Amino acid sequence: MSAARQRVLVGVLALLGLLAAAVLFDVLGTVFFAVTVAYVLVPLHERFVRRGVPSWWASAAATTVAFVSVLLFFASFGFLVYRRRSELVGFLLDLPESVTVELFGTAFTVDAGVVTEVTREYLGVVALAMARLAPVLALKGTLFVLLVFALLIRRGETRRALLAPVPHAYRDVAAAFHERTRETLFAIYVLQAATAAATFLVALPVFYLLDYQFYLTLALVAGFLQFLPIVGPSFLVALLAVSRLAADEVVAALLVLTVGGVVVGWLPDAVIRTRLARETAHLPGSLYFVGFTGGLLSVGPIGFIAGPLVVALLVEAAELLAAEVNGDGGG
Repeated sequence: MSAARQRVLVGVLALLGLLAAAVLFDVLGTVFFAVTVAYVLVPLHERFVRRGVPSWWASAAATTVAFVSVLLFFASFGFLVYRRRSELVGFLLDLPESVTVELFGTAFTVDAGVVTEVTREYLGVVALAMARLAPVLALKGTLFVLLVFALLIRRGETRRALLAPVPHAYRDVAAAFHERTRETLFAIYVLQAATAAATFLVALPVFYLLDYQFYLTLALVAGFLQFLPIVGPSFLVALLAVSRLAADEVVAALLVLTVGGVVVGWLPDAVIRTRLARETAHLPGSLYFVGFTGGLLSVGPIGFIAGPLVVALLVEAAELLAAEVNGDGGG
């Protein structure tokens, strides 16, 4: 094939790729999430196949594990809220009609009715938005399941199709990026689960010492919120501080905000997540934190995966270039 023909085909591929990204923009996040989950499920799929399970059934079983895991997470969180519904309603009913806070000799009074009305309107908007999004979420969930299943059962064909346009001299580079991607994605999901568990463990004594009756429930909620990166356990800490402030317990509110904010909201992400990143993703904690934070701020919730992955691939590219310049490359 001539060089000119290759350039034309590369241009056509790039143009069609951009067109596909524009047309499928609303599901790019779902597709990306499904690809990353399929990457992580490959070892499980291979284990099923080695035990004599046909490839189709192995793909179905691995996909079911992923789908049920996600479903159980949200269902367990909903069940936890349902079990404590009476306490939540009682908490809302016990809110005072007004809150007075004195700062620097000046008293500030906030009408709780205004806050309640704003909260009611906000919850109504959220409920309406969720009702409108329900069909979309169902379609995206179906797409996620089908895509994970297809990627697992056609893993060999997908790999060959992706490697086919890569010149043989650069196959080792593609293999290095593949291995780095696999390790990083596995580490990201392990890190997320480990950070959530660590958040629960550190939140348990904190909420107990802060004299909360349902400290176990609050610790579980804090752990669950780690899976919602933009919200996070800091949101729970802020709500608890506001509730103490509403009860005219200014010192207790400041204590919840400082101790809870540092130990529950900041410590798991800044210390535990970054330390584990060095051990599992072979990525410096500072670089992982940059990718995690930058990804969240740039592309939203999916950024907790995309950010560290991009940083890891950048590090891999730098290492490959350094090896090539120093004469250790394979080319």
